[in-house]
Amino acid sequence: MRKVVAIYPGSFDPITNGHLDIIERGTRLFDELIVAVLVNTEKAPLFSAEERADMIQEILGNRAPKVRIATFEGLLVTFAQRQNARVIVRGIRAVSDYEYELQMALMNRRMQPEIETVFMMPSEAYSYLSSRLVREVFRFGGTIDGLVPPLVIERLRSKLVRL
Repeated sequence: MRKVVAIYPGSFDPITNGHLDIIERGTRLFDELIVAVLVNTEKAPLFSAEERADMIQEILGNRAPKVRIATFEGLLVTFAQRQNARVIVRGIRAVSDYEYELQMALMNRRMQPEIETVFMMPSEAYSYLSSRLVREVFRFGGTIDGLVPPLVIERLRSKLVRL
């Protein structure tokens, strides 16, 4: 039986507890989960792709032996093929997420019909959470305790002090 490799792509700028929830649950469903950090040259992320990947690796440490961290740019399905992945995992928080993700899933299916997209809902505690909200709340002095790992708070502090 062939092992099932799944890819969980995203910007992860920064990674949140909602992302970690999907990662943890994804490792129970798939033989290997690749957390794929998107390099998007059209956006100006707070953290570089390497910083985001390093943060995720440090947070997960040895707790997740079935997880591999990678960066990618370009078409997700092309990256998935190179990784021998058969599944793309996407988190869905609200109806607005679903509409966008459905379009992407259908386009991905058109390009590579053998790759399936699986939608996962985060735990209720994180159903509203996004990296953008975390950055915004932090930037304006709000507390993000319990929304991101402590390492993310440290990195946000050092990054935003330098701005």
